[in-house]
Amino acid sequence: MRQKIYSLTAILSVLLLSAFLAPNFKADTYKVDLEKSTLTWTGKKAVGGHNGSIDLQSGSLLFDGKKLSGGNFVINMTSIKDADKSARLEGHLKADDFFGADKFATSTFTIKKVAGTGAKLVISGDLTIKGITQPITFPATVAWNTDGSVTATAEKIVVDRTKFGIKYKSEGILDIGDKFIYDNFELSVKLVAKK
Repeated sequence: MRQKIYSLTAILSVLLLSAFLAPNFKADTYKVDLEKSTLTWTGKKAVGGHNGSIDLQSGSLLFDGKKLSGGNFVINMTSIKDADKSARLEGHLKADDFFGADKFATSTFTIKKVAGTGAKLVISGDLTIKGITQPITFPATVAWNTDGSVTATAEKIVVDRTKFGIKYKSEGILDIGDKFIYDNFELSVKLVAKK
């Protein structure tokens, strides 16, 4: 009798435990297509501004079904381009005053949290520039394409460069008049990825 009770207790324990444990689903990985994906930047100063592009080096997005759950991308900082094709500006942006691309050839972004449902999301994650990691949050959209690929777009990611040690002609510096460069710059990212 006592053995039957122990057996029944063991069976009930296993059933209760399995009922409370969530199933362990593996997220699907979608690899970023570097040819179809883009990353552009815009920087402003007191008088005027500049914009251009940077190449992505790699990236992936993780999905639980159709829900974005994670991912990351790597930016090739040695590929900074100015839309006006100014070699002087490109060289300065790659120099230590700004991104120090000789020493810090890549920057990265890793998704830590995804909020929202459907196509409109709020992404939070860690952005690393010049070896310094800071949290950042921005709105994004996700669209599923007819060929089975997915497009994730963040049209306005605002980055405060001073948080990454980039203080050249910062607007907070005194006595530079109208020569300052705004601390915030913007990134626009479009990632096209396929399983």
